[in-house]
Amino acid sequence: MNQTRTQSLVEAAANVLVGYLVALVSQLLVFPLFGIHVPLSSNLAIGAWFTVISLVRSYILRRWFNGLKFKKAPAA
Repeated sequence: MNQTRTQSLVEAAANVLVGYLVALVSQLLVFPLFGIHVPLSSNLAIGAWFTVISLVRSYILRRWFNGLKFKKAPAA
């Protein structure tokens, strides 16, 4: 069974949301270890940009792999 485009988008969004939270916490913990001091508002903005990029990437890859699976199915 193939995913619909909406299902792909919802899955990608959930994946990206979790990734955003992990990235934000990581930035807050790791940046200071390297002497990088960024205000929380900048961390949120940086994370937001990467989230948009990640969402588009994840959606495109999901649809591409879904299409590959469909094309390789044997004809009945």
